[in-house]
Amino acid sequence: MLNTNSKIKKILKKIKEKILKKRYAALLSFAVLASIFLYIFILKDLPSPTRLTSSSIPQSTQIFDRKGELLFTIYGQKNQTFVSLFTIPEYMQKATIAIEDKDFYQHGPVDIRGIVRSVISIVFYNKLQGGSTLTQQLVKNSLLTPERTIMRKIKEVILSFATEALYSKNRILEMYLNQTPYGGTAWGVEAASQTFFGKSVNKLTLAESALLAGLPEAPTTYSPFGSHPELAKKRQEEVLRNMYEEKYITKKQLDQAINEPLKYENLSGTIKAPHFVLYVKDLLIKKYGQQAVEEGGLKAITSLDMSVQEMAQASVSSEIEGLKSANVSNGAALVTKPSTGEILAMVGSKDYVDIEDDGNVNVTLALRQPGSSIKPINYATGLIKGYTAATPFIDKKICFPNPGQASYCPVNYDGRFRGVIQFRHALANSINIPAVKMLKLNGVEEMINIASAMGISTFKDPERYGLSLTLGGGEVTMLDMATAYGVFANGGYKIPLHPILKVTDGKGKILEEYKPPPSAIFGKKVISEGVSFIISDILADNQARSQAFGTNSPLKIGSLPVAVKTGTTNDFRDNWTIGYTPSYVVTVWVGNNDNRPMRGLVSGVTGAAPIWHDIMAELLKNKNPEPFQRPSGIVQKAVCSDSGTFPNTDNPCSTRFEYFISKTESKNKFSIERQQVFIDKATGDLAAQGQVDNVEQKEETIIKDPTGDTYCLSCPHPTPSPSPAQ
Repeated sequence: MLNTNSKIKKILKKIKEKILKKRYAALLSFAVLASIFLYIFILKDLPSPTRLTSSSIPQSTQIFDRKGELLFTIYGQKNQTFVSLFTIPEYMQKATIAIEDKDFYQHGPVDIRGIVRSVISIVFYNKLQGGSTLTQQLVKNSLLTPERTIMRKIKEVILSFATEALYSKNRILEMYLNQTPYGGTAWGVEAASQTFFGKSVNKLTLAESALLAGLPEAPTTYSPFGSHPELAKKRQEEVLRNMYEEKYITKKQLDQAINEPLKYENLSGTIKAPHFVLYVKDLLIKKYGQQAVEEGGLKAITSLDMSVQEMAQASVSSEIEGLKSANVSNGAALVTKPSTGEILAMVGSKDYVDIEDDGNVNVTLALRQPGSSIKPINYATGLIKGYTAATPFIDKKICFPNPGQASYCPVNYDGRFRGVIQFRHALANSINIPAVKMLKLNGVEEMINIASAMGISTFKDPERYGLSLTLGGGEVTMLDMATAYGVFANGGYKIPLHPILKVTDGKGKILEEYKPPPSAIFGKKVISEGVSFIISDILADNQARSQAFGTNSPLKIGSLPVAVKTGTTNDFRDNWTIGYTPSYVVTVWVGNNDNRPMRGLVSGVTGAAPIWHDIMAELLKNKNPEPFQRPSGIVQKAVCSDSGTFPNTDNPCSTRFEYFISKTESKNKFSIERQQVFIDKATGDLAAQGQVDNVEQKEETIIKDPTGDTYCLSCPHPTPSPSPAQ
């Protein structure tokens, strides 16, 4: 009997062991299957919480002016800029916690009590109330898709626990405030603050903070720019009351914030200085690439001064409005600091949003003909070759052979001829024929070499140009002209334009930084100080230009020494004024983008010059005079006012003083002497070549200019009356 019982017990034990083994096997199989399921459907593609940090999230690039004013934000799909929690006002932090997760610092990744409250609110009070914590919302917005499924919710919970295991509450709040959508393309409080209030987040008031804190619940519904802006105000008041209930603010603060008027940013003003901003954006893309600019969180501090920009824009817009009757539809202006190359203002058109006149086209970058504003470079070339500011030119009707084509016969802007005129007065009054003669003596290729050295990048092939180059026959950009005139302002030193002062990446690492030189002499010397000084002295000589412009034209800035040159193309399609001091170069253009000619007396003093005067006068207001410093190696001597020769006992004359580069004053490239010549009895002037009728031989004082043309100084000549110049 005992043996039987023992056998039965053994059998039962074996059966029990088999059952237990099968159960363990089943449990093991279930665990394995569950793990596989968990991995395949949940863990396999689960993003890492480390992606929540700013280094792994695309960020917008911001462009600022030199004083830190935000000009524009560049982004791909999301306008998102990260800021430290320490720079976010405490009001903004507490407003967010009060309305979104009031027990944020007390509960864990998932708030069970919050979920219960949410269910009760929905079931018993028919009021929608979220039960997600800030951590869950951060995970949902930044790591997961917006789908509403059980599987996504499971992922959200898992990732929330992982997130709180990795990061502190303050870090999570910082990431939440930087990554939450606030409406449209604005992600994060900095982008939202700029979008809705046009200011950085650290400048938000309590009322503004409460408005923004209420947006993430339903950004479209509560948007103050939406179809029901009154809902934005109601939501703001709800946030403020929650803050009061949580004892974050007092009753007085509550009432004041509710009654505070909210001043929203004008949506049309989301980009300041648009032509300049887009110019800088292109420069950044060329250097760092499209993706880095749209997603890399770059911060670019530029050289632009918004106060100067706004002043220049107002001047251009106002003047162009008054030129409609002259068939002028557009204008542009550029203000630069020659000693550093910084661009202080770039006005690309009278109005960026003017679709009819292509206002979005940046004329400062466009190819335009410079008219007579290119002449100073030609005359500088002449000084380099040994001619002087007293060199005389015979201004008379002339034609230059042009092989294979009709002869080139330049004319002066007023159709008149002045006889003998010296280098200084020819340049100051913008007389065309002496300028063409100067280029003939210099050679086109030599002028192009000097122009290129000074910053003109568009004169590529000398074979393309003829003598008309000195009258504006080659296209240039306003940027290049500002650079070239900057050489004169700098005493012969070239400083390239530098619109960007500093660029940092999304982590604050400096990618580039321009440290302006203490003086222009740190630039590249491309012409001598003497050449630069003489050109500047001529262009600043108000008396010298009075024959064409009078003594009280817009080219005069009070009694301040300012060098300036105008330029109008022969077809009246381009009208320029460019002037400078050692501190500023102001370049102005007016005309039409489609090249329609202007009409009326649209010359340098009636089109671009008034704009130039307004801008330069404002820049120099309350500034000390900056005379152009006479360098060593420049001598001053008396010359005859009529011929430019040196007076002596054999050559008595009225005189004026002129500057010379040392030793060039002794290089006589022209002649003057008493000669027996044939005179036309009718005109009293030199007889025409081959003329035999009605002539007589007389002894007269004859001057021969460097080109070989002659002129009778002692013969009677009518004095041409002044008229508007180029």
